[in-house]
Amino acid sequence: MKLRYNGPATGWSQGLPLGNGQLGAVLHGGIGSETWNMTEITFWSGKSERFGGTPDAKEKLSRMREAFFRGDYVEGDKLAKETLQPKKGNFGTNLSLCDVLITYGHEGEDVVRELDLGTAVAAVNYRDQDGVPIQREYIASHADGLVAARIAGERKGSVSFTLRLQGRSDTFAVWSGEDGESIGFRSQATENIHSDGTCGVLAQGLVRVAIEGGRLRSEDGQLTVEGADEAVIYFAVATDYGREGDEDWLKESEEKVDAAIHLGFDKLKERHIADYQALYGRVSLELGGSKEAAALPTDERVRRLRNGQTDDLALIALFYQYGRYLTIAGSREDSRLPLNLQGIWNDGEANRMAWSCDYHLDVNTQMNYYPTEISNLAECHVPLMNYIERLSIAGRAAAEDFYGADGWVAHVFSNAWGFASPGWETSWGLNVTGGLWIAMHMKEHYEYGQDRTFLARQAYPVMKQAALFFLDYMIVHPEYGWLVTGPSNSPENSFYPGAHEKGAQQLSMGSTMDQMLVHDLFVFCLESAELMQVDAELRTQLREAIRLLPPLMIGKRGQLQEWLEDYEEAQPEHRHLSHLYGLYPGSQIDPIQTPELADATRNTLIGRMQQGELEDIEFTAALFASGFSRLNDGDRAASHVRHLIGELCFDNLLSYSKSGVAGAETNIFVIDGNFGGTAAIADMLLQSHTGEVHLLPALPQDWANGSYRGLRAKSGIEVNAAWEKGSLTEAVLTAYQACEVSVRYGGQVVKLALEAGISRRVDGGLNVVMDMAAKID
Repeated sequence: MKLRYNGPATGWSQGLPLGNGQLGAVLHGGIGSETWNMTEITFWSGKSERFGGTPDAKEKLSRMREAFFRGDYVEGDKLAKETLQPKKGNFGTNLSLCDVLITYGHEGEDVVRELDLGTAVAAVNYRDQDGVPIQREYIASHADGLVAARIAGERKGSVSFTLRLQGRSDTFAVWSGEDGESIGFRSQATENIHSDGTCGVLAQGLVRVAIEGGRLRSEDGQLTVEGADEAVIYFAVATDYGREGDEDWLKESEEKVDAAIHLGFDKLKERHIADYQALYGRVSLELGGSKEAAALPTDERVRRLRNGQTDDLALIALFYQYGRYLTIAGSREDSRLPLNLQGIWNDGEANRMAWSCDYHLDVNTQMNYYPTEISNLAECHVPLMNYIERLSIAGRAAAEDFYGADGWVAHVFSNAWGFASPGWETSWGLNVTGGLWIAMHMKEHYEYGQDRTFLARQAYPVMKQAALFFLDYMIVHPEYGWLVTGPSNSPENSFYPGAHEKGAQQLSMGSTMDQMLVHDLFVFCLESAELMQVDAELRTQLREAIRLLPPLMIGKRGQLQEWLEDYEEAQPEHRHLSHLYGLYPGSQIDPIQTPELADATRNTLIGRMQQGELEDIEFTAALFASGFSRLNDGDRAASHVRHLIGELCFDNLLSYSKSGVAGAETNIFVIDGNFGGTAAIADMLLQSHTGEVHLLPALPQDWANGSYRGLRAKSGIEVNAAWEKGSLTEAVLTAYQACEVSVRYGGQVVKLALEAGISRRVDGGLNVVMDMAAKID
């Protein structure tokens, strides 16, 4: 479980990513020099803003809907633009913080770069021009809140370098510390594309070096080490995000560095590994494959896969564990913000174009957290829970301003301050269920963990307010009698409501994705309120509303309809598959329970695959994989996982969107492919979305022998499984609380009563062969 490379990293896309849930680093370079690209999750340009809306929002909404109901899409779109298309303000973007530039001033050979996923320690090893072995080790410690590196040679006096900082904004300032062993820096997150260049988060940090032997000096904002036996670099930073008016944050970096130096690198590394392995060590995955291929450097393994060699199944397992590593590195229980479009890392490309490095709410942020629960990293989900709660508070203003409605709403994207208004172009910005889609992660978090306190204090209050919005906002369709949303879009797709020459449209009433999400919202709120015996009147409203929701429908091409009407897609090769939410990650469509709808989603997926101009993008590949997994088609799912790794990942296995897609000027790092692929691999091995624990539901033929330990099913169940020649040999289910569960393998289903703290082992026929006490943390 290592990323390994025999050679220097020529740029960011070959660099090794580290993170501690707040601070990120991508390390690239080689023997003579290296760069640490430093990022911080709260280092955002922009500011909190409220957009005007209109005092007669309900009346204007009614006029729009009348136009759509009578089939006048042009007029409806015109009215929507007048009311539901605010001007772009100081939305902002997450920015790179700075680069740490280190020049070693010597040459060498035999360089090997590694990132050990088992310990979250990166290393660069080589021989200098005198043949002396040099080792560099790097950690991003969550336990102690900083990045640290040790550079050591096997011969005394072999470590020399200069270190300086290069800012990523015009406001960056650096100075030498009076102690002669540090440099400090200060910056503000400002830019002129996504904000006006004057507003953004403040940051202040410190770099300090400790040496054994040799000389160290700090002057002109640069650190110089000469002839040391060993040097340790400490990097810490803090921001004023959420701390305006509180000056204590200015002391944080120095305090963290002082504490780390007191510990020393060995103790710091020990604490870091223990903290990391407490999460990472819960899950293992073995898929077998060619040992010769697995011994090759990672970039060579990816090239082999790209060239059609599929025997390296250990690369699939590596990619899966890499996704778990990135989750732990990017999203810890105390992180102040969740993972954004690029996790907590940032190559700067999305910042300088219209995309922004933000929280896309039309699949990207959701996909970042798709693998979290099943991969036994529930604590890493917490920053998203907290963010959703804050978004729900900010979204009350948007509900009032734009719709004159109760509750809360958010749309296509958000920022560090909980931006909830529609986007500044209705064609993509009027995704009225964007906030609801991200809020569904609260439902997932509860269903996996069954934490009643979380349900009562956080999940239900947030979801209840979302339900109040949709109960107020939705309208009965005058022709069908169904309760529908609208105007809204099916992200970011378009359709022909009539003849092609009349043009494509984006807005309509009652898109399929909307109705799926609202259905799940209403059912969850109804069941939660009944469980807690609260809100009797609301329960009555929800029952009636659920009865009025439109059914999922199959179109004339045998496809699942994306809109309420069976419109023709204007762009059938489109990258988004939002209307398949009910297949994955939802549960409204299932091959066993709803076979006709499952066939329709299969037709939709295959129809999209057959388009010659398919927008080949990282999250689409992940959605194909997870969709076919839910259809129990493991071979097709695996083919899309291979495509994602081989065609849509850089050498460092970080996923990207291809140049030209959605205006991308180059291949742009977007981390959702890593997480979506990780989730799909886990889903092929274990499913529990329908209430059953389904073992090996989509096992590909070429994953004939393997095992996993520690995957998680809903209701707080941990699962181990092993298989040979494509058939289950045994499984172990461990309950964290007493429950009764149906377990499925192939056509067999058994009911098992599970006790808290007891593991039940079953054989390939699902016969119980042993009960044993479980070790539960």
